[in-house]
Amino acid sequence: MAASTKQATGGVEEAAAEEEPRILEPGAAPFGNFPQYSRFHPPEQRLRLLPPELLRRLFPQSPESRPILGLDVGCNSGDLSVALYKHFLSLRDGETCSDASGELHLLCCDIDPVLVERAEKECPFPDALTFITLDFMNQRTRKVLLSSFLNQFGRSVFDIGFCMSVTMWIHLNHGDRGLWEFLAHLSSLCRYLLVEPQPWKCYRAAARRLRKLGLHDFDHFRSLAIRGDMANQIVQILTQDHGMELVCCFGNTSWDRSLLLFRAKQATETHPIPESLVEEGKEKNRLRSWRQ
Repeated sequence: MAASTKQATGGVEEAAAEEEPRILEPGAAPFGNFPQYSRFHPPEQRLRLLPPELLRRLFPQSPESRPILGLDVGCNSGDLSVALYKHFLSLRDGETCSDASGELHLLCCDIDPVLVERAEKECPFPDALTFITLDFMNQRTRKVLLSSFLNQFGRSVFDIGFCMSVTMWIHLNHGDRGLWEFLAHLSSLCRYLLVEPQPWKCYRAAARRLRKLGLHDFDHFRSLAIRGDMANQIVQILTQDHGMELVCCFGNTSWDRSLLLFRAKQATETHPIPESLVEEGKEKNRLRSWRQ
């Protein structure tokens, strides 16, 4: 996720000429817009932690009258977006439609127009997944594009948002205030949030790789006050400042990132969380685990 669309576009043009070096040196993508992201962070590592029936348990209403609307922020070239769609609808490889295909619609956004174009061309579910170029931190553009999508379904918010390994790039490019505002926007737009925060070691690695490649350092890295246990920091911001509650921690990926599910407290008052979904965890930080 980039600080500005202009900056990101320049990075994309530069990357197009030197794609292979960027694969070898991940830090060369200062906005997280890696051209081959799924090569080193395959979708399967997330999917194995997420129950396929998750959305049906969270939203048991009739799909004919109310499809589930999802927002995927920082979708890259769409590999994970497509994988999530197939996973939650229990579609097999090569299967492009089913009786449940109308249950879920995803709006997938990324700041990199080249990656979005690739996602559009390769998506096997064009009726269910919409890809758009969007700098999420641009308030005016965000409001116009997201409202346009929601209005098609007569909605004002998304049922669930996906924020997979995006928070660090927002934080590095927009600072502490930017991270706080980003999470505020997401929590106001979504009834549920599935967040995969990058740990602090990833911040140090990203900054180190930029320096190694002779690129400009992140503007905010050295001045960040929010640091340390980033999963816990994001839990605190969402639960204490933005009116959400932590429902569940699905565990960690092989690259040591937690998958955290949050729910808006206002939604909890009218639609209780399914009893089968959560159990009390052993950690004092209130992380909870999926009940098998």
